[in-house]
Amino acid sequence: MEHKKLGFGCMRLPIIDQEDQTSVDLQQLCQMVDTFLKRGFTYFDTAYMYHDYVSEVMVREALVKRHPRESFTVATKMPTMMLKTKEDMERIFNEQLEKCGVEYFDYYMLHCLNASNYAIARKLGSFEFIQQKKEAGKIRSIGFSYHDNAELLEEIITAHPEVEFVQLQLNYLDVDLHFILS
Repeated sequence: MEHKKLGFGCMRLPIIDQEDQTSVDLQQLCQMVDTFLKRGFTYFDTAYMYHDYVSEVMVREALVKRHPRESFTVATKMPTMMLKTKEDMERIFNEQLEKCGVEYFDYYMLHCLNASNYAIARKLGSFEFIQQKKEAGKIRSIGFSYHDNAELLEEIITAHPEVEFVQLQLNYLDVDLHFILS
């Protein structure tokens, strides 16, 4: 499947009640998903804890239940910052498959790698875990999302050549356009 250059991030979905991140406006989200797909885009990115743990469910409801599986790709992330034991990875991964309503993830990442989260991932064997899930057909491509300096990024990429991609955060809502345009 050919990808256009932008993905649909499911971290800041439309909500009905500004005090309740779980009150996602499903009708509006469905319209947004439909428009995104009609314009030829296919990449949907979510994560375990987005919208107080309901973003993956919203992806299932607005996308997976309503569109053919071959018409989109789903990316989600293992919350490294929440891991305490190796068993947490299996439990969370299975929960994510169920919440998203898919048999496999097109893209699966270790979430928010920085110095402390990378230490957790190394300690618990998270890179090996996602590689095993790929070999089992539950993940198509493995990677990580990254939030630290260039030196650590180089260290991780060098230590883990099995990684197929890195997702770097660029959220236009967080960007000072005057700084970029000057």
